[in-house]
Parts: sequence; C-alpha cells; structure tokens
Amino acid sequence: MSRTTLAFLIGAVGFVGYIVAVVTIGDFFVRQHWAVQLVYYVTAGIVWVFPARRLMLWGAAGRRG
Repeated sequence: MSRTTLAFLIGAVGFVGYIVAVVTIGDFFVRQHWAVQLVYYVTAGIVWVFPARRLMLWGAAGRRG
C-alpha cells in the first residue's frame, strides 16, 4: 500500500473520529455562555489542521517524480 493511500485512509478515519469527538464534547458547551461556545468551536475548528498538515506532508513525501 502506498504512502498516499495510507495517508488518505488514516486521514479519513481520523477526521470522522475527530468530528465525533468534537460533537460529543460540544454537547457540554450547548448550555454555556456564547463566548465559551465561540472559543470552543473556533479552537476545535483550527486544531485539526496541524495533524492533517503533517499527515499530508508525510503522504506526499512518498511520491517520487
């Protein structure tokens, strides 16, 4: 299996897992002040970028040519 394919599978499964975790934890913030909700959802919306970037760079490093 190529790095690109493996990175795609890991990314897809990881992203779905991340969404489930964010929504599950987000249930706690539904009753919180809007500012607390804003901080949580902005943070959750940005945090996934860092591991996704590393995974894409790792997957792309396996491509030659």
